Amino acid sequence: MPALSKTKSSFYRRLYVAHLIEQGVASVPALIEATGMPRRTAQDTIASLAELDIECVFSKDDGERHNIGRYQIRNWGAIDPHWVATNAERLKQALGYAI
Repeated sequence: MPALSKTKSSFYRRLYVAHLIEQGVASVPALIEATGMPRRTAQDTIASLAELDIECVFSKDDGERHNIGRYQIRNWGAIDPHWVATNAERLKQALGYAI
């Protein structure tokens, strides 16, 4: 498979992270475990979902300290979540997350 451009890999990473959040892989530690990406990359990717008009919010778990909780996708904007789900394995492989 040819190497992805930075633009394409960033786009794919955002789609794949949004998909994982939608599937319940909804915390930074869980995303790191599922993908092997560095913590900062996971955090930056979540923060950049808004650039695609994907509305992602953090919900703190009741009674927890230190921002323990989970992310949730509230709105996918112009992105078709069914297309992302159907192509999730291809995105995962293209990004090298096929661990």
